[in-house]
Amino acid sequence: MADTKTAVRARILALCAQRGITVNRLATLSGVTQSTLNNIVSGRNHSVTVSTVKKLCDGLDISLRAFFDAEEFEELEQEVR
Repeated sequence: MADTKTAVRARILALCAQRGITVNRLATLSGVTQSTLNNIVSGRNHSVTVSTVKKLCDGLDISLRAFFDAEEFEELEQEVR
């Protein structure tokens, strides 16, 4: 089982690979700063906001539903602290 941070990271990388674009290109397309996106995919960012994911989705031309409708999100660990 993965946590949300790991699932989001994996999904971003998978979508970039499917489209043949780099993470830096996604930053340009989405308007998310390169440093923010690099921190997300490297695991240094511990929480990603929905608004950031929405911007990434806009850059990828997909819906939030399509982003989260993926195997990576099927069996997430409970994150109650």
